[in-house]
Amino acid sequence: MAKVTISLDSDLAIEVMLLAGTKSPQDAVELVVRDYLARGRRTEARTGDATDQDRLSDRRSAPEEGR
Repeated sequence: MAKVTISLDSDLAIEVMLLAGTKSPQDAVELVVRDYLARGRRTEARTGDATDQDRLSDRRSAPEEGR
C-alpha cells in the first residue's frame, strides 16, 4: 500500500493521540481515518446510497394510510 505524508498542527495531533490512546501521531491519525471510513460504510449500509433514489422516491410519493 502506498504511504502519504501530511502535516498537521501539533495541537491537533496531540488531541488525536489522546483521544485514540496512542503514543504515535501517525497511529492516531490512521485510527481516526479508519474509524471515519467504517462509520461511513455503516451509515451507507443502513440508509442506502445514491443508487437507491428510484426505490425511495416511490415510497415518498405514496399517500400515507390512516389519515
